[in-house]
Amino acid sequence: MDAYIELQLLPDPEFPARMLMNTLFAKLHRGLVSYGAGDIGVSFPEHGNTGLGTRLRLHGSASALASLQAQNWLQGMRDHCQIGAISQAPTTAPQRLVRRVQAKSSPERVQCRLLKRRLARGDTPEVASAALAHVPAQKLLKLPYLVLNSHSTGQQFRLFIEHGPLQPQAQSGPFSAYGLSHSATVPWF
Repeated sequence: MDAYIELQLLPDPEFPARMLMNTLFAKLHRGLVSYGAGDIGVSFPEHGNTGLGTRLRLHGSASALASLQAQNWLQGMRDHCQIGAISQAPTTAPQRLVRRVQAKSSPERVQCRLLKRRLARGDTPEVASAALAHVPAQKLLKLPYLVLNSHSTGQQFRLFIEHGPLQPQAQSGPFSAYGLSHSATVPWF
């Protein structure tokens, strides 16, 4: 993780910054899927309780970032963001884990599974429905998120992103096709 590229969204009177970041990240995801090496991470330097901000950093080796950029994954977004050059990351920067966080299954999904299980077990519909009253309320995450579309189901979903505490040492590991990891850190500066 010795290099990075910074992408800064430009103000646009027609599209809010959150919508542009969703689009930019969706394009990045498709680019990372095509690239396929799992050695590029992301961070959002302006993240906070209200959102992820207008800056996105890609972290990796200079050669990995150059390979990703050669794929032209930014097609259609170049007018909406300022793209920095591949630059050297500060060697003294602390490290941070940037990962995806998923809430437990939604209450509707849990209720549906429970109802099917109870009916398959032979419970009457009344008894099975009464069991639904004991399903806990949905746990709400208070993290910034992106809204993406699933290519497999076509449904929209929220990709919640957590920036972990600062760490003095880098941790290596694989990155997902979202540029997120549960073990690898990225430089934080």
